[in-house]
Amino acid sequence: MIVIGHRFIPNFLVDHGSFYQVINTDAINNTPPNSSVLLDYSEDNIETIVYAKNNSIDFCLKVQNVTEIIYASNLGASYILVDKDLAKTAQNLANNYLFDAKILVMIEDDDEIEELALLGVDGVIYSDAVIKTNS
Repeated sequence: MIVIGHRFIPNFLVDHGSFYQVINTDAINNTPPNSSVLLDYSEDNIETIVYAKNNSIDFCLKVQNVTEIIYASNLGASYILVDKDLAKTAQNLANNYLFDAKILVMIEDDDEIEELALLGVDGVIYSDAVIKTNS
């Protein structure tokens, strides 16, 4: 299980240990080199998603349902962020269709890790590991 943003665990998959939540390509350009960015999946963000993909930028798409999970995988997301109630379904899809993307669930507390580990979820990200950007 990948654990991103825990105070005791260095992040080998995400060198900087944080994701930068962005809203457009300008915001991506203002993140540190080799950053991973977090975007909400929506049709309004397709241009930004394609920009990230075309520029080999690791990106995480926050999705709300099964259809968006499938879209996120096909759009080339490195990570797919789902709510806890969708975690098992998302992980089953990822395993069944051999997604390259890792399924993540955002957590607030260490106590949530065990439940998600038992569901077989690829990883967790602490909410503190997400840096919100304005532009």
